[in-house]
Amino acid sequence: MHIADFVSGSFAGACGVAVGYPMDTVKVRIQTQRQFTGVWQCVASTFSKEGVHGFFKGMTLPIATISMTSSVVFGTYRNCLQCLSQVRRAGCGPNTKPEVFLSGMAAGVAQTSVMSPGDIVKVRLQCQTASMRGGTSLPKPRYRGPVHCLLSIVKEDGIRGLYRGALPLMLRDATSFAIYFLTYTTIREWLTDSGNQRPSWSGVMLAGGMSGIVGWTLATPMDVIKARLQMDGTQEMRRYKGFFHCITETVRSEGGGVFFKSLGINWLRAFPVNMVVFVTYEGVTSFLKD
Repeated sequence: MHIADFVSGSFAGACGVAVGYPMDTVKVRIQTQRQFTGVWQCVASTFSKEGVHGFFKGMTLPIATISMTSSVVFGTYRNCLQCLSQVRRAGCGPNTKPEVFLSGMAAGVAQTSVMSPGDIVKVRLQCQTASMRGGTSLPKPRYRGPVHCLLSIVKEDGIRGLYRGALPLMLRDATSFAIYFLTYTTIREWLTDSGNQRPSWSGVMLAGGMSGIVGWTLATPMDVIKARLQMDGTQEMRRYKGFFHCITETVRSEGGGVFFKSLGINWLRAFPVNMVVFVTYEGVTSFLKD
């Protein structure tokens, strides 16, 4: 088993969260709240009402959990590659593109079980526009922090409530991670000079950034559905009966374009985040294996 990939994936995920969290907050708010009409309007409104702190709401739990989820993603991916290679030709030679695709898909599915509870807490805290620093006359936030949010969800909906939105999360990650790793591997090979086993660091940065953009292009529609199911019922009566009802109701009331409403911010966030993720992953992996 490639233990080093679990460790380096853990570091890479934590670094990625630190870089991309403010833009992730903007993305989630645009996806779930109609009061925000665009990226810059959301940024300006958040900053004016909540300050810089507003962009980092709910970050504590993701930092703590993303290390585990990213470790699962990269560890599962690398070990699936090894297993498929051994089954096909006793581990000799480079992996094929179908093997990369299937391993990426397995990594996305594996991540869902450990990511879902932390993700719903993150989304709910990000969507709290009320500030703890507000005056006594202003409404207070529903959740006082990550632990209070987690316990509140369990109290209201049981353990099952922590997995609300798990189906679109799994569909999002299975397809996006398959393409994500395939894009990274392909661009990485293009940028690697003949005779070398790995590209330059600039090549890793470009391949990582581009793989993030391609992956999030596919992931955004399911990400919108996931966020809406996770937020459903927190501020008003429950609106959606389930996964398919959420899709049809969203299209009926807002049109199909709403599924790509946050695509621009996802692109803007994806390049630097995944550039950092893969540079960290490759760097830590090289250090551990050398």
